[in-house]
Amino acid sequence: MTTLHIKNGHLIDPANGIDGLQDLFIADGKVLAVGSAPAGFVADTTFDAAGLVVSPGLVDLSARLREPGYEYKATLESELQAALQGGVTSLVCPPDTDPVLDEPGLVEMLKYRAKTQDKAHVHPLGALTMGLKGQSLTEMAELTEAGCIGFAQAEEPIEDTTVLLRAMQYANTFGYTVWLRPQDPHIGRGGIAHSGPLASRLGLSGVPVMSETIALHTIFELMRASRARVHLCRISSAAGLELIRAAKAEGLPVTCDVGVHHVHLTDADIGFFDPNARVTPPFRSQRDRDAIRAALFDGTVDAMCSDHTPVDDDEKLLPFGEASPGATGLELLLSLALKWADDYALAQPQAGARPLARAVAKVTADAAKVAGIPAGSLAIGAAADICVFDPAARWTVSSSSLASQGKHTPFLGYELSGVVKATIVAGRVAFQR
Repeated sequence: MTTLHIKNGHLIDPANGIDGLQDLFIADGKVLAVGSAPAGFVADTTFDAAGLVVSPGLVDLSARLREPGYEYKATLESELQAALQGGVTSLVCPPDTDPVLDEPGLVEMLKYRAKTQDKAHVHPLGALTMGLKGQSLTEMAELTEAGCIGFAQAEEPIEDTTVLLRAMQYANTFGYTVWLRPQDPHIGRGGIAHSGPLASRLGLSGVPVMSETIALHTIFELMRASRARVHLCRISSAAGLELIRAAKAEGLPVTCDVGVHHVHLTDADIGFFDPNARVTPPFRSQRDRDAIRAALFDGTVDAMCSDHTPVDDDEKLLPFGEASPGATGLELLLSLALKWADDYALAQPQAGARPLARAVAKVTADAAKVAGIPAGSLAIGAAADICVFDPAARWTVSSSSLASQGKHTPFLGYELSGVVKATIVAGRVAFQR
């Protein structure tokens, strides 16, 4: 039985309302005590966290690991190492691998491969329809037994609304969550930038906000009919957030997340056709971005995710319209969450909430609650998945500073605050800087 004592750290555990100087005592991969040592406790290892924040390990609601099928873009090994460097101990991966995660055997293989890496915990989403083609439903019960925590279509909208209704009815029968990114299958198809004056000036085909809002109207109608629980992924617009606010007020069982890049960037950040700023959904207007920031603060948005999508050079170093969408994010999630909280505290001094605890909550406890996984908490008896970081230390985003095989992010060259000093998984120091 290995024991670990993390001392002198500022413990932030939003799930249990802790925000202050507290020691943490770990034995057998679990949290043994908080505050003072239990009788007879002897630490094999002592970690001095003076001047550092000790929080639950980060929970990322969307990280593409690119296995199976896209190993030339990234591998489980590289991306799980990136997760550890970013303080992420649990991550949810979408089903758009090759082959698609629509068979129990594929899910079991992915879970097994991830387990042998002995890094972060991987929680796959199963495909909602076979091959993500939007026609026939998958065997959700079997996929759940294999380890899926929910069902998604990734970036493939279902054209036939009857199929989506059947899928939601099936999911509701068994209490599964359906994860959907709201996008109309027709409006904005093939678009590469936010429909607006900027896209017109640059001559880029647009994706209008109504692609998101029309899909939301449809999803909410189907939810009323099926009572299925839905998690909405990567909301990008002010209008979409208004609809979600109304749906939550109505009592529909809905949660939502935003990609951490969308919390900071707008369509203006495309600059002179920077392919690193080519993402899905596209960066929208400043008004949309400000609405996302406010909705995170008032709780309309439940969590932030990295939307980690590693892309290789051959697919990214192309003209904007031809470049593959996606940006690396696992190692930026913490820093960009902290930046949101700091910016918001400056802009809204009357809000009076502790920004650091707010930021940590959005990427730990709140995200774990959405995913329905036992993570994001340092309660006694909980798994000792921990992130130790220095919120004041600064680092520069560069290809060499990223462990991910995907080196493309719109934040290249930016200096950010928040450096992960250690990541502990099940009581074991899995990464130390």
